[in-house]
Amino acid sequence: MDVRPMPFDHPDAVKLNDQVQLEYAERYSDDGDVTPLDASMFEPPNGLYLLVYDDDGHPVASGGWRSHEENDEGYSDGDAELKRMYVIREARGQGLARRILAALEDDARAAGRTRMALETGMKQPEAIALYLSSGYELCVQKFGHYREFEDSRCFAKLLSRP
Repeated sequence: MDVRPMPFDHPDAVKLNDQVQLEYAERYSDDGDVTPLDASMFEPPNGLYLLVYDDDGHPVASGGWRSHEENDEGYSDGDAELKRMYVIREARGQGLARRILAALEDDARAAGRTRMALETGMKQPEAIALYLSSGYELCVQKFGHYREFEDSRCFAKLLSRP
């Protein structure tokens, strides 16, 4: 597997984003994640977007982070928000999500971010299990686009310096 930084609007990133949106729609019976996102939000040093390619050169996983400072969506100064973590069904169970998560945390830490924050839903138990097993804690104070939704769950992890 080959992990590569890519623009959020790269055709392979768009392809995986379309697939994750379909999965969100299936799980939540809605239009998917409508959080406003723009490719510029993932440009270093204020973010990063990663794609994982299999040995045949097909994109199989993605994930990114973008910077936040204190704002009206409940983020705090120094936050890095995790977005679009996704592994295609055929590639699940190989540790790709954990690998992407660790790379994104390392990059956000190197960029001076102090906390990785994320929002997910109750109908994504695999994601919740990944985050809890990776040291994330459930946040009482919710943040993000879906912070007012009952099914929304917010998690965060301090990005301490090594």
